[in-house]
Amino acid sequence: MSSPTLQAFASWSDEALLLALRANDRAAFAELYERHWYRVFALAYRKLKSRETAEELVQDLFAALWQMRQEQAIENLEHYLLSAINRRIISYLRSSQVRVAYADYCRWTQTDASQATEQDLAAADLSEAYAKALLRLPEQSREVFKLSRLEHFSVHEISLRLNLSVKAVEYHLTKSMRLLRGHLRDFVVLALVMLLHQ
Repeated sequence: MSSPTLQAFASWSDEALLLALRANDRAAFAELYERHWYRVFALAYRKLKSRETAEELVQDLFAALWQMRQEQAIENLEHYLLSAINRRIISYLRSSQVRVAYADYCRWTQTDASQATEQDLAAADLSEAYAKALLRLPEQSREVFKLSRLEHFSVHEISLRLNLSVKAVEYHLTKSMRLLRGHLRDFVVLALVMLLHQ
């Protein structure tokens, strides 16, 4: 049976469209997107003050909705989308703060040319230690950590994506953070000592 036209979908409820979406109906997805994207975008734009970033987060959110269409049991789509975009905004802002702090640190360390080589080596060592620490994590914990901290997926999204319970995802995140802190403790102490002796 062929899919209804886009015009016919306009009269459907979100619940009916979500059922069609779970059955891989692209036209139902297009109607949901047209129906909800602007409100989600407006919230992201209001909080981020960047059209480009807001558009990117909204596109990522709807792409995730399509990719996980058969696993998700969404009761209220508008509430789901607004909550999900809020989580993505928070993750983006957190990662932006880290990037800004790191950029500030790099600029600050470059002010004294005589110390630049030592600090560059320390930064390179820290980057290498971080990469090695990630590789030392158990495979499942590493995958959960990457999806959460590097790709900004929510715990719920990760649980669906990896077919794990929410508790299992939280366990892997806690374990990953504890192990990474342990692996990187020496480098953090070294960085603090360098800062205190400037």
